[in-house]
Amino acid sequence: MTVQQKLEILADAAKYDASCASSGAKRSGNGKGIGHSDGNGICHSYTPDGRCISLLKLLLTNFCTYDCVFCVNRVSSDIRRARFTPEEIVTLTLDFYKRNYIEGLFLSSGIIQSPDYTMEQLVQVAKTLRLVHHFGGYIHIKAIPGCAPRLLEEAGTYADRLSANIELPTQADLVQLAPEKKATVIEGTMAHIHDRKNELDEDRTRFNSTPKFAPAGQSTQMVIGATPSTDRDIIQRASGLYQNFKLRRVYYTGFSPYPEADTRLPLKASPMVREHRLYQADWLMRHYGFAADEIAPEDQPELDLSIDPKLAWARRHPEFFPVDLNTAPRETMLRVPGLGYANVDRILRIRRYHKLVLADLRKLHVRLKDAAEYVITVDHLPGQADALFSPTTALSPAAVEIAAGGLERVSMKSFAHPVQAAQLPLFAEAAKSAVTGVL
Repeated sequence: MTVQQKLEILADAAKYDASCASSGAKRSGNGKGIGHSDGNGICHSYTPDGRCISLLKLLLTNFCTYDCVFCVNRVSSDIRRARFTPEEIVTLTLDFYKRNYIEGLFLSSGIIQSPDYTMEQLVQVAKTLRLVHHFGGYIHIKAIPGCAPRLLEEAGTYADRLSANIELPTQADLVQLAPEKKATVIEGTMAHIHDRKNELDEDRTRFNSTPKFAPAGQSTQMVIGATPSTDRDIIQRASGLYQNFKLRRVYYTGFSPYPEADTRLPLKASPMVREHRLYQADWLMRHYGFAADEIAPEDQPELDLSIDPKLAWARRHPEFFPVDLNTAPRETMLRVPGLGYANVDRILRIRRYHKLVLADLRKLHVRLKDAAEYVITVDHLPGQADALFSPTTALSPAAVEIAAGGLERVSMKSFAHPVQAAQLPLFAEAAKSAVTGVL
């Protein structure tokens, strides 16, 4: 085969691995070779199914000694096979980089001969790029579960990120569809990467000469929809991986049927919206302080595909709302539907200077369609009348009366919509601010 023919086969075979984000590493050019990594995500092109490709994404080979039922590259699959040499991948990476087609390399492989032999080939690629060609671009290497610890340590020295795929949510799923793989072996590989990184990161706080180890951390991938595992199983699995191994990301890939697949596999593809909801749930765990049991409780193990998980949680917990945005702590506001963590930080800064009104939320582009039911501002209480005034309408007579200090003289009939008397002091301050211009 020519290199071009191999590239067509092995680049296509790599498309099923989604765990190839490039953020988190920063390497400066050393003046000896080419390339650098700026720490931000790299984005250049897209696959036919809409996924973003940021790297030269290849398999060393799609030959594999394992017979994972869900994998198109399994040993029993009747597909075209190819194999690169480490030198061919090095040449491709450098040529593509010089042409500005890519800014890094994502390299995985089927298992050939043994985990150690396969890992040695992957490490050889990264080692040659770094030491011989002084390549400063991003490198992500797939860690082969069960390989020798020395190979993982060497891989982490040259790669920016390592990833060992957990493959399926539970050990029972692995027994059913990937009998050669064991969750304990995969987790053992993750644990060694985690421990070695922590060790060197701690050493570097005392000695600047300590080399970096996988500076962009480690990630993993989980196939969803190939087994009956529930969303609760998947989310709890991901939560455990984050807690135990401090992963940067867990990637979720919906199972897609292929021709002449095993009868144990489903005939329909996993809905793309399910994958999307799982990513939203993952984000809630990593950035919003939600626990796995809160997102997918035992009595509701499947995510509602029609609404996002945060809104679903809010509807299950009406006792938590409404939240007063002028007094609530950050952790509480993060649970409000429609409020992202960036906007929560902005709200905390704004309320140091004045009390928030709905207009402030509009300026922050908060999704009021989702948030209005769950928040209190000076001029808004859920379930009651709208604000006394809005930026686009003139002040009502009642608002003018309140601003003039005549709150006690205003009757309930002065308002277009009835409001509770307890709300009037809140409205008074907002109306006075609108008339006087003083917040």
